[in-house]
Amino acid sequence: MNRRHDVAGLDPAVAPIQIRNLTVEYGKVAALDGLDLEFPRGCVGLLGPNGAGKSSTLKAVLGFVRPTAGRIHIYGLDAGRNLRTARRRIGYMPERDTYLAGLTGFKAVSLAGELSGLPRSEAYLRAHEVLHYTGLGEARYRDVEGYSTGMRQRVKLAQALVHDPPLLFLDEPTNGLDPEGRREMLSLIQDLTENHHKDIVLSTHILNDAEAVVDWVAILREGRLVGAGPAQEILPESRPTFRVRLSGDLDAFRTTLSRLGVSGDLDSRGAGLLLPPPGAGSRILFQAAREASACILSLQPHRPSLEEAFFHALDEEP
Repeated sequence: MNRRHDVAGLDPAVAPIQIRNLTVEYGKVAALDGLDLEFPRGCVGLLGPNGAGKSSTLKAVLGFVRPTAGRIHIYGLDAGRNLRTARRRIGYMPERDTYLAGLTGFKAVSLAGELSGLPRSEAYLRAHEVLHYTGLGEARYRDVEGYSTGMRQRVKLAQALVHDPPLLFLDEPTNGLDPEGRREMLSLIQDLTENHHKDIVLSTHILNDAEAVVDWVAILREGRLVGAGPAQEILPESRPTFRVRLSGDLDAFRTTLSRLGVSGDLDSRGAGLLLPPPGAGSRILFQAAREASACILSLQPHRPSLEEAFFHALDEEP
C-alpha cells in the first residue's frame, strides 16, 4: 500500500482538496452555489440531505462535470488545468455497481489499474495485493456477477485502491450491507486512514457510519456549506449534558430546574436530557432534586451525536 508515481513526497502541510467559489449548474438549477471548502488530512465526512450537493461536489472534483465557476486544487495541483494528473491522485468508489459483465474480481480490479495508468504487469500485481487486503483473495477468480452485495462493495474499494492513490472518495461505502458487513467496511476505512495514511472523503447519509470513522465534517445544504470543522467542535453543545431518570414530584422538579437555569425537560415518566448552566455540572441537578423532594434514579453524561449536530446545522429537528 505504499504511495507511488507522482504522488510520492507530497507536502503534508498541503490540504488534499481546496475548493474555491465552486458553482455547478444544471440548466437554471444551481447544484453548488459559490462553495468554499478545504478538506484537512485524514478521514472527513461529506454530509447532507438528498440534493444538498454532495454528488455534484464529487463529480466536479473528479472532472465528471465542468464547473460554471470556481477552482479545485488536489494537493495544491490545479485540477482544472491538470485533470489527468489530478485523477492519478484519487481513488473513487462509486455508490452504484460499475463492473463489466463477465469479469472476475481479479480482471475487474486489474482493468481499473490499467485504466489508471499502471503497466499491465504492475496492475496484475497490485490487483492481487488489494483483493487480498479487502478480503477477496479466495474469491478473486469468481465472476463479479455472482458476488454478494458485501463482496461487490469490497471489489469497488479494491478498484479505488489499485493504483495506490493518496486520496480516496468513498460514496456510500456501506450501502446495502448487513451489520457485520458494515462493521468490516468501516474497519477497513479506519485502517486505511490510520495505518496506510490515506486521506479519505466519506460521502454518506448514514450518520452513525460517519461518526464511527471521521474526525472532521462538512455539511452541505442546497449547494452551500452550512457547517464544517472537527467533529467534536461541530457538535451542537459543548457544555456537558446529562440523561436523567427521576422519581417524585416532576412539576416541582421542573420548577426548580427553571429557577436554577437548567435547560431541557423530562417526559411523563421522569426521563430526559438536562443541560446545566455553564460551570455548574451535575451537582446542580442533585440540588434541584433535594429542593423538590425528588430522587434521581440514574444520571449519565450524554455526548451529542453527529446526527444531532447534522440537524442542528440544518436548523431542523431530528
